[in-house]
Amino acid sequence: MVSYIFRVKSCLILFFFGILVFLGCMPDQDERSLKAINDNPNFRNWSHYLGDPERTHFSVLKEIDTSNVHTLIQVWEFNSGNIDPDRTTQIQTNPLIIDSILYGIGPSNALFAINAAKGTKLWEFTPPNSDQTGLGLSRGILYWGDSEEEPSRIFYASGHQLYAVEQKTGSLISNFGTKGSVDLRVGLGRDPEKMPIVMTTPGVVYKNLLIIGHRTSESPGAAPGHIRAYDVLSGELKWIFHTIPQPGEYGYDTWPEEAYKTSGGANNWAGMAIDEHNGIVYVPTGSAAFDWYGGDRIGDNLFANSLIALHADTGKRLWHYQMVHHDLWDRDLPAPPNLFDIKREGIRIPAVAQVTKSGHVFVFNRLTGEPLFPIEEKPYPPTQLEGDTAALTQPLPLKPAPFARQTLSQEDLYAPNQPAFVDDFIDKDQNLEPLTVGDKLAKITSEGQFIPSDTKGTILYPGADGGAEWGGAALDPRNGVMYVNSNEMAWIVRMAKIGDADGTPMSPGARLTQIHCARCHGGQLQGMGAIPGLKNLEKRLSTDQITNIISRGQGAMPGIPSLGQTEVQQISDFLRGQESSAKASEDHRA
Repeated sequence: MVSYIFRVKSCLILFFFGILVFLGCMPDQDERSLKAINDNPNFRNWSHYLGDPERTHFSVLKEIDTSNVHTLIQVWEFNSGNIDPDRTTQIQTNPLIIDSILYGIGPSNALFAINAAKGTKLWEFTPPNSDQTGLGLSRGILYWGDSEEEPSRIFYASGHQLYAVEQKTGSLISNFGTKGSVDLRVGLGRDPEKMPIVMTTPGVVYKNLLIIGHRTSESPGAAPGHIRAYDVLSGELKWIFHTIPQPGEYGYDTWPEEAYKTSGGANNWAGMAIDEHNGIVYVPTGSAAFDWYGGDRIGDNLFANSLIALHADTGKRLWHYQMVHHDLWDRDLPAPPNLFDIKREGIRIPAVAQVTKSGHVFVFNRLTGEPLFPIEEKPYPPTQLEGDTAALTQPLPLKPAPFARQTLSQEDLYAPNQPAFVDDFIDKDQNLEPLTVGDKLAKITSEGQFIPSDTKGTILYPGADGGAEWGGAALDPRNGVMYVNSNEMAWIVRMAKIGDADGTPMSPGARLTQIHCARCHGGQLQGMGAIPGLKNLEKRLSTDQITNIISRGQGAMPGIPSLGQTEVQQISDFLRGQESSAKASEDHRA
């Protein structure tokens, strides 16, 4: 099989970050409906990730509005701290507020509770694996408190461990799982020690079930993205839905026969929504791994890039819709869907809306999966890369209109009455001289969505970080208005065969680095945006630190436990400049 590596340069031609509005179909609510919204406890508290089970981000609280927001003053400040100041990381947590107590997670992944009125710390739980390596980022937590006999609890993950922490004291609930935690690597049908898993975003709690997904790598060796439900009291696994179908299961024929044993991804890293009344959990999934080249996963790859409606009690599939067939563009579904109601001809229809990285909104009847707006299966050209087969068509909704622009043209590069600006980027792969942005765009393909990548270069627009982001859309249930945080950033994506241009094999370390590192750190390892470069790494990190990060991960980077010790050492040697390319190439040929 021909192997390709992914190389991307953020073009930085255009960048747009703002609030766009999608007008829904709900007309003015009647008085009964408005009263139900105002009385809904989920809209008056913040005891769920993103506000409520429907993921609306909506609150009826109105003490602060546009007339007085400018008068706000700081009342208190809480420093979550507890992290090496030299370590690069982020804090992305959406806190919960329950009974005037704020529960959140700091940048070291320590869980804390503070008095929401005063900012004073009540307790803190630091996980046993808090060595500041391989923890990932935590965007939120889950709360369960439906029993008078059992203590209320907070669920959150650090690394591959899912913890149950007593809400009032911050102590581990020892009879949950094994001494208070569940190893998320177990139960996926693979060697747990080889599974790169963190739980970035919380799932949902339904009755006595904790329904979750997980994040994995997007490279070879990724874990499968199966959806699982655990008992909130015991930690026992109650059901599992295979997002990479096994023999006899629906969708198995959309993958190669042995894919269920080796393929990874098709995972829910972005979070879920739950219709508690109807007992349905809505699960958006990401791409299969490797996410830019699919030569080892020929087929449509159900249930990757899909919105899946599962019976929350059993995990049985009720319906699904795949929004990208055989993804070659890293078009993960980036956020939980929004649940709301639509009125048509006087009939109230329960709906679910899913925003996408391509800047579209897909809207369905959430009970049946019937599209509520027309969706077109549009034909696209085949891939030019050897060994892969692109899908013949891709679905695009005809309504509502995209909330992000779909094509980058020469006209987009010019501001009114201003000359074209010059890009100082030098394309080292092609040994080009500096070009104006217009000249560069003229040399590559820019034809909108779902144009397969090639070795010349194509524009991915919006880029892999937009239109919609992981925070998702907000929705006002009173009037059906959806608010979307949207990115428009043009990426130049180019694929390259593994090996030098003259056909000489790469050294083992260089080859492994391109396979596992280049997709995030850039084809020249130059770094992209918030992702640091890997050049001169030996000046910043020791050998032990480099090998530890490769194996176990750090911050937002998951580890690559599927690599053997020799492979990890080869990558480390290459990154530190200790690998002789000539000698390694001779050894490789031998």
